[in-house]
Amino acid sequence: MTKAAGTRALLRGTTSLILLSLTPLPLAAQEGFLGTLVLGESKREVQTDTAVSITTVDQEEIEDRQAGTVAELIDSVPGVSLVNGSTPQGSGINIRGFGANDIYGADSKVAVQIDGATTGAERLYRIGTQLFTDPFLYKSVDVIRGSVRSFEYGSGIVGGVVRLETKDASDLTDGELGYVLGQTLEFSTNGDGITSSSVLAWQPTEDMEFLLNYTWRDQNDQVDGDGATIGNSAFTLPSGLIKAKYSFGQNRDQSLTFSLSHTTASDRDVPFDSFTTTADSFGTVDRDTESTTAVLKYNFNPTDNDLVNLDVVLSYADQQIDQSYVSGSSPLEGTPQGAGVLALANADHRYQTTKLAFKNQSLFTSGVVSHDLRTGLELIHKERLDASNAPGGKDRRVAVYAVDDMRITDAWTVTPALRYETSKITGSSAPNDGTYDNNALMGGLSVRYAFGNGLALFTSAAYTEGLPMIDHLGTDAAITSSEKAETYEIGASFDRHDLFRNGDQFAIKGVYYETTLTDVSSYSVSGVRPPAPALDRVETSGLELEASYALDTGLYFDVNANVVRGTEYEPGGVSGDWRLLPADSLRVTVGKKFGKELDLSWEVVGNTSVTDDGETSAGFGVHNLRATYVPQNGILKDTQFRVGLENAFDKTYTPHLSTRTAPGRNVKFSISRMF
Repeated sequence: MTKAAGTRALLRGTTSLILLSLTPLPLAAQEGFLGTLVLGESKREVQTDTAVSITTVDQEEIEDRQAGTVAELIDSVPGVSLVNGSTPQGSGINIRGFGANDIYGADSKVAVQIDGATTGAERLYRIGTQLFTDPFLYKSVDVIRGSVRSFEYGSGIVGGVVRLETKDASDLTDGELGYVLGQTLEFSTNGDGITSSSVLAWQPTEDMEFLLNYTWRDQNDQVDGDGATIGNSAFTLPSGLIKAKYSFGQNRDQSLTFSLSHTTASDRDVPFDSFTTTADSFGTVDRDTESTTAVLKYNFNPTDNDLVNLDVVLSYADQQIDQSYVSGSSPLEGTPQGAGVLALANADHRYQTTKLAFKNQSLFTSGVVSHDLRTGLELIHKERLDASNAPGGKDRRVAVYAVDDMRITDAWTVTPALRYETSKITGSSAPNDGTYDNNALMGGLSVRYAFGNGLALFTSAAYTEGLPMIDHLGTDAAITSSEKAETYEIGASFDRHDLFRNGDQFAIKGVYYETTLTDVSSYSVSGVRPPAPALDRVETSGLELEASYALDTGLYFDVNANVVRGTEYEPGGVSGDWRLLPADSLRVTVGKKFGKELDLSWEVVGNTSVTDDGETSAGFGVHNLRATYVPQNGILKDTQFRVGLENAFDKTYTPHLSTRTAPGRNVKFSISRMF
């Protein structure tokens, strides 16, 4: 596909997507409305003051969306697509056409961090557990798309970064001494879901704060719009969070923060293939999954020295999957292929990542240039248990980076970024017991110009390398060379108060990007499993749009769109559509706030159809309604009631890239109160 043809395809896709999403008629209210820049007018801010493609889902939206998984929180972000996002198992995240697929539930081109700890596996065959945690543990989720802002978080990040921040006690106590108890109960009709989340925030002194959270989430198998059972959609997920912070020093300019989050699941007689793409060929397993993240952070931020804002962060992330084959469950048992099936089904997996990071932020001025310089040093140690189809070993890395936001007058912002990383991978067992060294220098540059009337233009270029990972052991070409990716972006933003009438607020941001991935080792010609011949390169391009309009009457609107194209090239020159290409999508929202008491919203989600290898994923339009009611007087004052009606017309559909049909109509009700 030529560049011109690709651009025409983008325009055609945008037009068809808009027509699709306006049929049936109603506009919808994304209850996590992409809001404006004035506090209190909306639930999500369009971040027009930066060249970075970043979206933040804050505490209010986390609560209002009533999401059962973290993935469901971020599927409203342009550029983000989900693989089976309604369950923590057999699911994953795709950003800009890179990430999870129906064979591997994780991709090193999409990074996930919890309180700065790098979490999750690089790849696990037919097991998807990329975000094995609970939304109730977190106060915010940042989704950064593309590579230009990724150098603070890792190498080889082509799709983007998902950053989660756990709750703090002071978020609930508002810094006042004493304690606060909170309880949330949530119910859903599709799958008879029930969730209980209990939280205790205690601040015994001005310098000490503690938080405890225990969340228990249970769901039976869901059904689609036709009433058919969705396989592998049941789960029980207990999660917990312990967090403490101690502030000390002159003017309380130092602090120690410790957080420990833990999520487990015990599944019995469930499909080994958690994506349910192979029928019962692999049989079923008893599977115990355990995910733990621990972070200890020291911060020193003296009020009289803008050159120092130091974080020293020691983090540990552990994902362990123990599984055993259920005898007689696979039709291949007893056949020549059966030995391989049993080896896969009985394989235990464990990924442990320990990271020591030193980060500093310096604010200073040189001439007419104001600098916000962020520098860092990271020492990373990954260890993976040896298992069938998953070579074990150690991956030791050292990385340094520097990112400098240079503001020149009030108009220009120029941001250069550099990262240098070395790695040493050592296999733990023959024949994959060698040692391999690699290193890479990568970086990017973004430039933004603000006109002073609300309009800004920006552009960026970034180059990153995905150093070989433990999974590449045994594949000579992959373990000795890195994947390279170049991304170019151009965009514009505009925000204005009192644009059409007094008291209104409007914000819009659009980004067009092109990415080329070369020296490809993660994907093969015949599928996505090396050591089959690798693809020569992958080219993707897309357009992301976020916009919002709000009036002082409480009425608000939102538009959120993503259009993407991609081509993969085999070594011989044969090309075709990129296999991980998501569908074009559009979300349109209308809502109304009645003071602080009531918020009503209506959301429509539209996806275009996608044809891949002769198979077509049909397009769809789905409607969701939500209401939040918070009484301001009486005995129920400040009690929060939420009702959500998802897939209101009980439509049967399968989002492209997903391997299971989406849930049918689902009514959710929750009640929460702080004491």
